[in-house]
Amino acid sequence: MEKIIDENKQGESLILEQKEGNTKKLFIESYGCQMNFSDSEIVASILADEGFNTTPHLEDADLVLVNTCSIRDKAEQTVRKRLEKYNAVKKINPSMKVGVLGCMAERLKNKFLEEEKIVDLVVGPDAYKDLPNLLTEVEEGRDAINVILSKEETYADISPVRLDSNGVTAFVSITRGCDNMCTFCVVPFTRGRERSRDPQSIINEVNDLWDKGYREITLLGQNVDSYLWYGGGLKKDFDKASALQKATATNFAQLLELCAKAQPKMRIRFSTSNPQDMTLDVIETMAKFPNICNYIHLPVQSGSNLILKAMNRQHTREAYFELIDNIRRIIPDCAISQDMIAGFPTETEADHQDTLSLMEYVKYDFGFMFAYSERPGTLAERKMEDDVPEDIKKRRLNDIIQLQQKHSLYRTRQHIGKVEEVLIEKSSKKSEAHWSGRNSQNTVVVFPKAHYNVGEFVNVKITDCTSATLIGQAVGYSDNN
Repeated sequence: MEKIIDENKQGESLILEQKEGNTKKLFIESYGCQMNFSDSEIVASILADEGFNTTPHLEDADLVLVNTCSIRDKAEQTVRKRLEKYNAVKKINPSMKVGVLGCMAERLKNKFLEEEKIVDLVVGPDAYKDLPNLLTEVEEGRDAINVILSKEETYADISPVRLDSNGVTAFVSITRGCDNMCTFCVVPFTRGRERSRDPQSIINEVNDLWDKGYREITLLGQNVDSYLWYGGGLKKDFDKASALQKATATNFAQLLELCAKAQPKMRIRFSTSNPQDMTLDVIETMAKFPNICNYIHLPVQSGSNLILKAMNRQHTREAYFELIDNIRRIIPDCAISQDMIAGFPTETEADHQDTLSLMEYVKYDFGFMFAYSERPGTLAERKMEDDVPEDIKKRRLNDIIQLQQKHSLYRTRQHIGKVEEVLIEKSSKKSEAHWSGRNSQNTVVVFPKAHYNVGEFVNVKITDCTSATLIGQAVGYSDNN
């Protein structure tokens, strides 16, 4: 692979990995969770062996793929609108092929080909290795579809092509699927059961990224704390494993330690955690290694025990508070973010107030907040009436957003006056004279460029802030370079 630099429409430099000799062009867009973006890099790697290099320009593409999300109706509607754009381009370039990947493909299957006439192939998250065969089907004039869920596939043997990369940060997938069966969520139906990736393949990828100049990784999974490697197989089958497999199994805390030791100067993040599965040994491992960032994304969804039970969340309000207290005790400066759903079926005003009071207790650094969106095929859609009126959903969501903005400002103000290590990632969107990077707590920091460069660790004294961004002045290089 060679690397070329492309200027995108925002003027940011993107490092694109290109395979010498490839003549076909792949345009790929990703929506939804970070796992989708990671999967798109796997897809690009598979197709690089089929003669495709990626392009940031839709009009140049021979093959257009959209990697989709089904978590909310709005995400699916966004994809439908993008397909309209693809259709307009395809009228100019009729030979262009269009495919739909990911969770929406898995959910709708053959229906997608019937509803969207522009679509030539539909591929689920576990079937990307079949893309070469499916493209052959398309070239021979047949519709192509593979949405079979796998019990083994982790793509551990594929070295991802880094897409839209800044050359500094990268995703490393460690698990696939989810066993939790929250009543609002389609993920178990679109991504299958939990299975983990061989830890040695993960370490190999981390080492390779370091050698290529990357300085921060994010370990990815629908539920990283459920990571459990015992030689292969589904997590639910661990009880059937041999005594030797159990004795030599690797859990998430141990994987974190392996990664931290493999590259002591590589920053390590992870996402997403599930409150019921995060154990004290994970928090203690974070505290033990300075290169593991002090940040945890810890979705709670609701502050009401009644709603948590209706959601089939396997934690209570009280257990969540205990986990928060342990994090604060072991890592006092750890940033915590949330996912929150407003207006879940049966939610009362008292339930909503429980959510607000939970937020007051935690005071999250930031969050991802949504009104409840009924998803076809989930238990909530099949068994529960979507009985909270839209205007009440919107009002409750606004309450949550307003409170989060207050707490975000409270948290960013706590950084003022401190000197913090920042990894430079890119130019600031608002000023070409400033760099943008993140501190250990995952908060964006901007500061004047001076003589520093992308990929360097810099100590920055924080002088001001907004609710989302820290502003400062560099005071020298970090020892981490």
